[in-house]
Amino acid sequence: MLATASTLSLSYAAPAAPAGASLRHARPAAAPPLMETKADLEALAKDLNPAVGFWDPLALSDYSFWGTSQEATIGFLREAEIKHGRIAMAGFVGYIVHSNDIRWTFDKVAASVPTGLPAPAVWDAIPDIAKWQIILFVGVMESWRENKVVLEAEGQKHYMSGGKPGYFPSFDLLPHPVPFPLFDPFGISKRATEEKKAKGRLAEINNGRLAMIGLFGFLSEATVPGSVPFLKGVVPAYTGEVMAPFTQNIFTAPTAL
Repeated sequence: MLATASTLSLSYAAPAAPAGASLRHARPAAAPPLMETKADLEALAKDLNPAVGFWDPLALSDYSFWGTSQEATIGFLREAEIKHGRIAMAGFVGYIVHSNDIRWTFDKVAASVPTGLPAPAVWDAIPDIAKWQIILFVGVMESWRENKVVLEAEGQKHYMSGGKPGYFPSFDLLPHPVPFPLFDPFGISKRATEEKKAKGRLAEINNGRLAMIGLFGFLSEATVPGSVPFLKGVVPAYTGEVMAPFTQNIFTAPTAL
């Protein structure tokens, strides 16, 4: 879904630091806010897929979530799609990796999980403490992405206030030994031309959409064998509850009479 990709850059250029100052801690100039409109979404839709065009069956882009504005809502939708697309791309690859019993030899948790399991069953088989570690890590990353102080330190704004959808801040405000930024560790995006960046942003959204469809295809075929004819006999069946992250949950816990 959404916005003029040619105006969105997921990287930024820091200004020259004062004499004696560290470039690592120099405060970038504030990026101009970009409040995208429904017209921007329609233009982006044509760039992404001219055959489909703009498709918003629930008319979400016409709403004003939480009493904000239509533009702020569009910023939320843009961020949500990019974020879910990235997660789905990782999940799609992860599903294939776990279905084929590919494991890191040094990972003791992975070594304790039986082989020959469907990918969702691999999650069920890992200890609850490992599941909580993953969930809490995701929560920390979410909190960092949403933090106004962190964004302002890098000259950015929140995506509902005209900031860049998909932008993830560095961890330079925290002492850490890793010299690489999470989003672009090797500076590939930073060195790319604006034309290449714009093309990459379109590819990311399209790939994310395909990954979301693909991942749900895997899950559908696993839980309802035959529901995805193309994957019949390829994806092993799974008898658990794909929407329940823990073994003991509302689907399995005994009901008190």
